Amino acid sequence: MLNELASPYGDCDQKLASYFLQALFCKATESGQRCYKTLTSVAEKSHSFDSARKLILKFQEVSPWTTFGHVAANGALLEALDGEPKLHIIDISNTLCTQWPTLLEALATRNDDTPHLKLTVVVTANIVRSVMKEISQRMEKFARLMGVPFEFNVISGLNRLGELTKEALGVVEDEAVAINCIGALRRLAVEERGGVIQMFQSLGPKVVTVVEEEADFSSTRYDFVRCFEECLRFYTLYFEMLDESFAPTSNEKLMLERECSRSIVRVLACDDELEDYSSTGGECERRERGSQWSDRLKEVFSPIGFSDDVVDDVKALLKRYRAGWALAQPHQDETGLYLTWKEEAVVWASAWKP
Repeated sequence: MLNELASPYGDCDQKLASYFLQALFCKATESGQRCYKTLTSVAEKSHSFDSARKLILKFQEVSPWTTFGHVAANGALLEALDGEPKLHIIDISNTLCTQWPTLLEALATRNDDTPHLKLTVVVTANIVRSVMKEISQRMEKFARLMGVPFEFNVISGLNRLGELTKEALGVVEDEAVAINCIGALRRLAVEERGGVIQMFQSLGPKVVTVVEEEADFSSTRYDFVRCFEECLRFYTLYFEMLDESFAPTSNEKLMLERECSRSIVRVLACDDELEDYSSTGGECERRERGSQWSDRLKEVFSPIGFSDDVVDDVKALLKRYRAGWALAQPHQDETGLYLTWKEEAVVWASAWKP
């Protein structure tokens, strides 16, 4: 009966039914790993720089889902690095450097001398590796146009993010280091997260910015029913947001929904062994809520509150989008900012210092 109602081309409920039934079938038949690899391989074959760029820019045009984190993180980065002559930003994110043109413009218009910026981008997914050469060329061209002395480095030989080392990042003593993590920490295996955060601390950064989606697939990972319920809650919100943001026939919407289908299989039907991450492209997908990330980060970092100027910038950004989006301040014992969709927190942004 459910199978008859499910369709990846139907309405929101039919799409969710289709993708969750696929994950349940994979779970029941222990074929999750194989299914995830197949879905990922199909996506990689149709992936190009132009399609990836068009997808991300269209998503940013119709929804603040990613631009919220960019504006908040850039504001914190610019304030923490103000006056520094040599900057080294280590970028561990999933938005193909679309965050950085705005920051380069801001650096170019600083009152003091324009600083030298070294940008080191850490890449684990094959689907991103394939487009980094063109991204590098475009970033270098834009930096020249802005008059910002610029160096662009890519670290792409990792099977998974947990293999990243301090030595690989090439940090030099006279650089002001910043670490930017947009949708990145959830890609770490749960048992590797504390170690990578401690490695971040060893780099002596001026600031660490962390942006993550607000869902808990981590503490529930050994309780399938709870994990299923949380997964359904989160993706129902996400699919409803996509439906209201994009035109019904949008190719970009379909591509984002198919990304979700892979993530749902990954969360519900795949094992959490480290070797499985390497064999399936290094993606973990175990999201945690802002409060959970705060607990981890507070072990080695102190929170930096977002300034009034940054909050105002985020509020101005949200006014560009349709009704339903808002900014929420954290509760008394929490830190950061929350992006909400119809009064539900969906993305969390934060900034930290040693």
